[in-house]
Amino acid sequence: MEQKTDAKKYVPKKEVQAYAIAALGQGLVYSCMSSYITDYYMNVLTLNAMFVILLMLLARVWDAINDPMMGMIMDRHTTKKGRMKPYPVATALPIAILTILMFVNPGFDTDNKSIWLYVFVAAVYVAWGMIYTVSDVPFWSLPNVMTPNPKERGTLISYAKTVGGIGSAVTVALPIIVGYFVASMDIETANIVKYAVMAISMAVIGMPLFTLSSFKTKERIQIPNAQKKAPGEASTLKRIFTCKPLMLVVLSGVLSFGRYMLQAAAPHVARYSGFYLGSTAPTTVEEINKNISNVALVIQICAAVGMFGAMIFLPKLYKKFEYKHIMIVSCIGGFVASLFTLIIGWTTKNLLICIPFMLISAIPLGVINNVSFAMVCDCLDFMEWKTGFRDTGLGSACQSFVNKIGNAFATVMIIVMYMVVNIDVAQLNVGSGEAVVQAINSLSSTQNFAMFSLVTIVPGISLLLCALPLFFYDIVGEKKNKIFSELAVSRKDRGIAIDE
Repeated sequence: MEQKTDAKKYVPKKEVQAYAIAALGQGLVYSCMSSYITDYYMNVLTLNAMFVILLMLLARVWDAINDPMMGMIMDRHTTKKGRMKPYPVATALPIAILTILMFVNPGFDTDNKSIWLYVFVAAVYVAWGMIYTVSDVPFWSLPNVMTPNPKERGTLISYAKTVGGIGSAVTVALPIIVGYFVASMDIETANIVKYAVMAISMAVIGMPLFTLSSFKTKERIQIPNAQKKAPGEASTLKRIFTCKPLMLVVLSGVLSFGRYMLQAAAPHVARYSGFYLGSTAPTTVEEINKNISNVALVIQICAAVGMFGAMIFLPKLYKKFEYKHIMIVSCIGGFVASLFTLIIGWTTKNLLICIPFMLISAIPLGVINNVSFAMVCDCLDFMEWKTGFRDTGLGSACQSFVNKIGNAFATVMIIVMYMVVNIDVAQLNVGSGEAVVQAINSLSSTQNFAMFSLVTIVPGISLLLCALPLFFYDIVGEKKNKIFSELAVSRKDRGIAIDE
């Protein structure tokens, strides 16, 4: 059903492009962490698996506090430069430095695993997450104040997410490409080099682009600062947690954590699933390094093409279908495709035959990344319409938290799989070339299958679960149109100005 919304457009083309380029810069950096941090911790630093699990989970517990705090700060304070715009430029340099430190060991002993290595890793990871929150929540809140037109807002988000996805794809591809040039090195050195190249180059390029959102965008909706809670008035947190549509979107987002695994688990699958491109299994370290790059490249290309294909067509789909229906159909389709990938891939042992199904299973990556955020924005409109309060920052913080908790769950799932099937990375990445080759080729069929499931049925089940809460989401059709039309009138009465 086509939405009947305000046809007036507020955001000029140059501003849309600037915001999208800023998203590209953010994507370059965020993908370093989201796609490769588990592989770096497990197969380069060879950290204790339980330590990594606890680090990821405890950091997300802190985010449960940190993200809403950032949202409330934004809602309560407006600077001379705006409510959201000052934060990206203020955080760009710290994020760049911490990104490099996350993937470049400054000299701690990784062989003996000194306590200081673990302290360093934990401090950098937590600090990166906190400062990233200070930039991410305001950045993705900007569309809410750049235009009052929900249709234009949805298109703006979709365009920025698509361009940002290009940044993610570049980051994902870079270590794979560098892998071909360092194939002759031993596995341990090759990993160190390719991750250092990735982190340094993406941080240096990405963060300057990200600052464009502070200089080249305009906050047109001037929302008054949140006032101290009046007696008997519901708190901001209560408004958020009693907003049923928003909580359904948040729950759906958390359940969709498996969507991160197609990219994040790719290097693990490439190392240990037993798949290889060629007529014979690798017999040297150089062949193993090249095969890791080949298999990871196939998986990542499928993820990128499926994701971008969905993103490109989303603006057209928005004109004909409701957000919830796009989400539900893509998630169910992704589950079916992942099931076929598992069955066909494992029975034929031919990864290339799986490509069509992997492409389809990657479509929800693009759909969920874009559509869920647009749904959060609609939920904020619903809250404003129902309560008279516009909790832009805190509402957007929910989406930021969902993304980070989903990424953490995906990471934990990968590490748990290592532990369940007893893959000892310390024995698979060090020693003489012959010993490494023999160790990797001696992994059991169960271990190989477990790794392959990380990019097939595990994310597939997650997608199926993601669709369930959306059946109860009701900001659609006439109700949605009524909310938007009545908001336009009520905003004037509440002192919310809209600049041209």
